[in-house]
Amino acid sequence: MTRPILLQLVPLPDHPALQRVDQYYERVLNDETQPLPDALAQRVQLVLATATTPITAAFMDTLPALRGICNIGVGFDAIDRSHAHQRGVAVSNTPDVLNDCVADLAWALMLDTARRVSAADRYVRAGQWTHEHGFPLSTRVSGKKLGIVGLGRIGQAIAKRASGFDMQLRYHNRRPRKDISWHYEPSLIELAHWADILVVAAVGGDETRGLINRAVLDALGTRGILINIARGSVVDERALVQALQEGRLGGAGLDVFECEPQVPAALRQLDQVVLTPHVASATHETRAAMLGLALDNILHFQETGKLLTPVPYPTQKSPA
Repeated sequence: MTRPILLQLVPLPDHPALQRVDQYYERVLNDETQPLPDALAQRVQLVLATATTPITAAFMDTLPALRGICNIGVGFDAIDRSHAHQRGVAVSNTPDVLNDCVADLAWALMLDTARRVSAADRYVRAGQWTHEHGFPLSTRVSGKKLGIVGLGRIGQAIAKRASGFDMQLRYHNRRPRKDISWHYEPSLIELAHWADILVVAAVGGDETRGLINRAVLDALGTRGILINIARGSVVDERALVQALQEGRLGGAGLDVFECEPQVPAALRQLDQVVLTPHVASATHETRAAMLGLALDNILHFQETGKLLTPVPYPTQKSPA
């Protein structure tokens, strides 16, 4: 009997669960930009992709038997969920397993940007450390005011780590969380005015595009620090560059960018900016756990017809 196809849009490392998956599906590796032969496209029931792989309506419509999209990652803004809903295609992601590593990197960026660790490293490597010239002073992190934009699972993991630094904490969300004691700030501008450090942990997509704009950056101010481990689209990148160049913002730590992997030259030239290549979840442990959960979704779908960790369609309410 011919097995249905699991279309991989990314190569996979070895994983114990793949043996079970291969009992039910024929795995085909193909780039989403390259059309499949029609005989194969007709047999694709599931697609396995990463959180940044674009899955458009046009792409879905090349796969008439498509029933589910399994995402290796927590974000789902690269998927046309409205079209998936119309087609009856289920979508899943890999929540929770990456919370700690993403929160850890947010803190690494915070500490590096405030204490200028990367800049100090460059200073020493360039042989600039002499008795006559000391490295400029940096900014203390302990005791500062931390604002978090988006208090979902990752935002909460970031917030919990603040207690060890004796920080005051406030957050901005679509709505206040009843299960959280931290102070809710309904105005993003007021949160930025109050905060010394503003961390962006909101979901990507059209609803949050450009949410961190010039007004927010100006409210954060000349000594404020912006950290983004969410999506590049959430920050108005042009406004950010201008604020940094003009000294209206103190510094930034960025793991995500508007047009990855392209990073504006202006950002790369600024010494008060720390840049990482979208690696918040990129540890051996977390990537293995993410793949494992994605494969568990595939196996659960085979057994029950439902995905284990489904994401809501756009017409449904997402959790805060």
